[in-house]
Amino acid sequence: MMSLKNFGIFAMIACLLFPASNVYGHGFGVDTISSVDIQGKKLSIMVEMPMYFENQQDQITITAIEDESKENAKNVTFLIGLFHKDEMIFRNYFFAENGILPIIVTPTEDPEITIHGKQDSLLGAWHGTETNPIEISGPLFNTGGLYNFEIEVRTIDEPTNIIENSGIYNADLSLIETISFIEQDSENNDVEFRSKSYFDTVTNFVYDPNAKEIRFEMPFDWSEKQMSHVNVVHVETHFPKDFVEFLPPSYSAFANGIELFKSSISVDDYTEDDERIVHLVLLQDHLRFLKNEMKKSSDPLPDNMVFRISTSEDIAFPLEAYTKSEDFKINLSWDPLIVEPEVPTNFIFTIRDGRTNDPLRSSDYTFLIIQNGKEIHRVSGIAQVGGEFEKFTFSEEQTGPTIIKFENIRNTGQETEFALVVVPEFGSVALLVLVISITSIIFVTRKSSLNI
Repeated sequence: MMSLKNFGIFAMIACLLFPASNVYGHGFGVDTISSVDIQGKKLSIMVEMPMYFENQQDQITITAIEDESKENAKNVTFLIGLFHKDEMIFRNYFFAENGILPIIVTPTEDPEITIHGKQDSLLGAWHGTETNPIEISGPLFNTGGLYNFEIEVRTIDEPTNIIENSGIYNADLSLIETISFIEQDSENNDVEFRSKSYFDTVTNFVYDPNAKEIRFEMPFDWSEKQMSHVNVVHVETHFPKDFVEFLPPSYSAFANGIELFKSSISVDDYTEDDERIVHLVLLQDHLRFLKNEMKKSSDPLPDNMVFRISTSEDIAFPLEAYTKSEDFKINLSWDPLIVEPEVPTNFIFTIRDGRTNDPLRSSDYTFLIIQNGKEIHRVSGIAQVGGEFEKFTFSEEQTGPTIIKFENIRNTGQETEFALVVVPEFGSVALLVLVISITSIIFVTRKSSLNI
């Protein structure tokens, strides 16, 4: 007969084998305006731009595609206005013979916007060629945050087919911005926080050492017109790993006083060697939930988001870590929750496909426990159904920072790791590790996993 303890372990493995929330990369540099009605013809207009303007020149591309034929629209004249922080940067006509409008952008310190190219005689629309595309230079994209493209279609099919009152459509794209803030800890020592926003500019950043929480703001338009094409709001908060007073197992997060979904906040101790990164990720469903909650007590709605991140002692299992290639993902839990010396601990894990999230049967692995840079335990095995567990009992001398590492996953040489601090006087503190591709990653969670 199965003991209650073994049944508990079996039940945890079964839970880990059940598909968890999928994690995908997300390209913030694209926004698509759907169902644009031009003289009875449905178009989709796609706007693409880099998330960073780090080069001497970069490119913005605007493409009009006919929904029915899936082909590029012909002889399209766009009236494009570019706005940032409610200020207009430019507003001009641009012509795209084949429906694709590439614009070379050269940010400079010059105070004036200059457009290089040829203009037609009908609307004065700028147009270029494959060898000589349109170029815009001047004070463009010199600061981060949200940029709004206001687009009208003024001709289609024929260059002389001028359309009046075609409607104004909006695309919003973000330029990633990183801002440093120097705050004081409980002993008045300076601590550098860095805020990396994939949506809009972070302001009024404050660390409160008494409450052990951070607060900051971000502009946000809660109107349905704007929210309908905001896919995600993503902000990272970086701070040193040796800033112990703000290094709990997990965090609680609030926006405008409303507690966020547990799936909206993630901790990353892997991407940067010396920093912890706390991610806040709000999907469109989350934003609508917040809006509905605010409408119960706030009229009119605010024009911003006020975030608060507080320390929490709760540990959210399973933890997740990816290999650097993102080919594999490991889910890890342990039992008992409080890891103590001389108490047997079961480390329960599932090896998953990093892209489909499916458990991978017959998976080879090597399981290691490392303290002070030295291995204290190593064992190899095969997870026959994708999930397995390994037992280990820490001795009285085996306390402090501990690495749980998985090597040679499925005999590929790939690896990943988790961190755990075993402190006998206080039990254990889990440093949650969620491996993230640093380029343009956000977390996308299915509706079924949205639990407060």
